[in-house]
Amino acid sequence: MFAVGWGANQFSPMLIVYRHALGLGPGEIAGLFAVYGIALIPGLLIGGPLSDRFGRRAAVLPFAALSPVATLLLVIGGHDLALITAGRALAGLCSGMVFGSATAWVQDLSRGDALSARRAALALSAGFGLGPVTAALLAQWAGDPLVVPYLPHLAIGAAALAIAVTAPGTRPARHPAARRWPPPGVRSREFWLTVAPPAPVVFGSLSLALVVLPEEVTSARTMSAAYAGLMTALAFAAGIGVQPAARRLAARSAQAGVIAGLAAMLAGAVISAAAVAAASRALAGIAAVLLGLAYGLCLVCGLSQAERLASEHDRGAVIACYYVLTYLGFAAPYAVDGLNGALGRPGTFGVLAGGAAVLIAWAGLQAARARTASVLSPSRTERAYSRSSP
Repeated sequence: MFAVGWGANQFSPMLIVYRHALGLGPGEIAGLFAVYGIALIPGLLIGGPLSDRFGRRAAVLPFAALSPVATLLLVIGGHDLALITAGRALAGLCSGMVFGSATAWVQDLSRGDALSARRAALALSAGFGLGPVTAALLAQWAGDPLVVPYLPHLAIGAAALAIAVTAPGTRPARHPAARRWPPPGVRSREFWLTVAPPAPVVFGSLSLALVVLPEEVTSARTMSAAYAGLMTALAFAAGIGVQPAARRLAARSAQAGVIAGLAAMLAGAVISAAAVAAASRALAGIAAVLLGLAYGLCLVCGLSQAERLASEHDRGAVIACYYVLTYLGFAAPYAVDGLNGALGRPGTFGVLAGGAAVLIAWAGLQAARARTASVLSPSRTERAYSRSSP
């Protein structure tokens, strides 16, 4: 998960390099950003169920091996837009096939302990964070910025694959639930009322910090890969650092951590509005920290909720569906671009803050509903007594 996450996100600061080196326009940059998601979504929807039916190892290892191949395409085709696009598409497919299946594999090997969601989120976040930071630093100060930034992933991907082949596999599920689509956990009312609504905030908050804010507070002339790397480091450091607290909140209440994450999103959007109004890099850095907190809190708590709704027979499919919803958040840059024309930059972030406030109210309502249901429902002892009584 760490290595494939590195390979997936190392490309983010490189968009700036390609824009200057190849003279790419906004449409081509947006296309390179979008092709990853276009390939990733089918990978998630296929990989999770396949891992339930045929085992985690069979779904994960082949695409973990292809992840460095995707990077190799970027190295070979540094000046060829078609090869760059192919590399990004393959990286998206590898991510989709690996993330849901590997998260379920981590949970299988964790045997359902409370740390399983945090382990998966930590591995993914560390790869997501260190990949682009390293690529940004190498692109800024090392030689050949279209090649050198990708070399670390070639080594990391090979090493991770060598380690992963030694991990114990899990037995494929023979239960009929492994063949049902969508899985029962995803068809449940709780999934769509509590898990689905805040899921896009996971990567929506990140895309604001990594893609939108660096462009909004700098000009094309002053924009640098190093500054994009700094924003990435701030967001992911916050997202990783908050994960122990997120696990404790998730253990206390299904909605407590989600509400905390949405509150961080609300605060980050408000600070972002001030940052873009003043073109302040310092305020943008503060906003990146808050948006990173939103990412870490919502990811860990969302994964914990998805775990509880999944059975051992359809865990991969349920988690994959959750990831699909989180990746919808990567549409945020396009939404911001569309709203900027009508509302202006600060106004757009004001709308995002309002959306976060609505989600906070919704999550609070679901938490209150869950508390009421637990109070009104009879205890296990009472139910057992009522069944044994004449």
